[in-house]
Amino acid sequence: MQYILPSKESLMNGPSPSLQREAEKTLTLMQVAMGNHPADMALTNANVLNVYTGELLENLTICTFESWIAYVGKEPGHAIGDHTEVIDVEGKTVIPGFIDGHAHLAWLASPEAFLKYAASGGTTTIITETMESYPVGGLAAVVDFLESCHGQPIRILATAPAMASISAAARGVAPGDLATLLSREEIVGLGESYWQAVLQEPDAYLPAFEAVHRAGKPLEGHSAGASERKLAAYLAAGVSSCHEPIDADQVLVRLRQGMHVMVREGSIRRDLEAISRIRSSGADLRRLILASDGASPQDLLQGKYMDYVVRKAVTCGFTPVQAIQMATLNVAEHFRLDGLMGGIAPGRLADMVLIPDPTEFAPRTVICNGRVIFEEGRLTAAPRRHQFAPQSLNTVKLTRRLAPADFVIASKAGAARARVRVIEMVTDLVTAERHIELPVSNDELRADPGAGRCKIAAVDRTHTPGRLFTGFIQGFGLTRGAVACSSAWDTSDIVVVG
Repeated sequence: MQYILPSKESLMNGPSPSLQREAEKTLTLMQVAMGNHPADMALTNANVLNVYTGELLENLTICTFESWIAYVGKEPGHAIGDHTEVIDVEGKTVIPGFIDGHAHLAWLASPEAFLKYAASGGTTTIITETMESYPVGGLAAVVDFLESCHGQPIRILATAPAMASISAAARGVAPGDLATLLSREEIVGLGESYWQAVLQEPDAYLPAFEAVHRAGKPLEGHSAGASERKLAAYLAAGVSSCHEPIDADQVLVRLRQGMHVMVREGSIRRDLEAISRIRSSGADLRRLILASDGASPQDLLQGKYMDYVVRKAVTCGFTPVQAIQMATLNVAEHFRLDGLMGGIAPGRLADMVLIPDPTEFAPRTVICNGRVIFEEGRLTAAPRRHQFAPQSLNTVKLTRRLAPADFVIASKAGAARARVRVIEMVTDLVTAERHIELPVSNDELRADPGAGRCKIAAVDRTHTPGRLFTGFIQGFGLTRGAVACSSAWDTSDIVVVG
């Protein structure tokens, strides 16, 4: 496959002007810094956490123009004009807005519902996967999702769907689709690629990797289970990050290989406590990143998003500076965005959070793109509700009505019991193959819900709608009834258990 690279012109004319600054506005920003043009906003009497040096700098003034920081320094009023919004910080600590570097925003909530809770906790940028949209609706669905993220109180960036999966039904993104997405400014990299798929079929994926590299954007990784030669080969393909390590040893191996490692602390995995033992290794932690890997509505309602993760990092023994760096500058550096965000300095986006002190991450005020979006317990900028395109809605369409006979698993004639393979739920995420005996009735293998053994079926709704496979699962926890879900990684099959 030949991958068409986006032109320089298309890269410069993307739909997210907040990441761009025209020369005329840059000149005005410089004039604000010099005191020759009034600032739009000035934060005075601020104690600034400098993530570049690790210092807490006291009694500074921060001046902004539109979405950008123009000045950080000791002069209290040189750029304050008659119409400048002045916020007396009164000695509170100002830190950069948090960045969630690996999210699944389309997982269980719409962007506007999610952002109500993310913004109030000091998150000003979310970098989300788009792999949930592409298998269902292709490029149009991804673009519709990206459009739903525009005009929101906080910034939502995304990675293009790599579709580098061990599932044959979800392999590869069309070259033209990838080129279109790479030309969009809010696309800041290629989403996670399973290492097994890349090593088994390099010819299918390396042209896409080359296109992403030539666009100047990073490749996100998924290296669970890879070690030594396999991990080295995977990294040689150009992958630069991984969010799969679950302990300090796995993290250290990847840091030594030059990777950025994202520590998951969200609704899918909570690995921060185990990984925090890396502190005793003496390793430099500037490539360590805090990320959610997806947050459920329940966790959002309980306040368990990025501010909670930073607080937990401190509880686990990281210093406040390290914890803040792992949720700000380190993330920006990985995505090559540190010239735009991740710290409080001239020329960076005005994303700032006011907290009582460096050890108490309870946001009092949140500023994104130079405007106050949260203050003293309430949002001051409402999320925008997006009108999705008709083709993005009602996407579960089967060509026929399924019947009980579709889920029958036949057995040898006359048998009373049969030995079968089952999926065992070891944990919520880990499964294992087991061999057990199940009862046979009328030459049909039967589920045994009372013993925790259910049928499980994957029903295709995209490639060959209605095509399905039925097997068995144990340890799921269902003893009666059935449950179905159309949110499934990679293929977006309908998964039914009962």
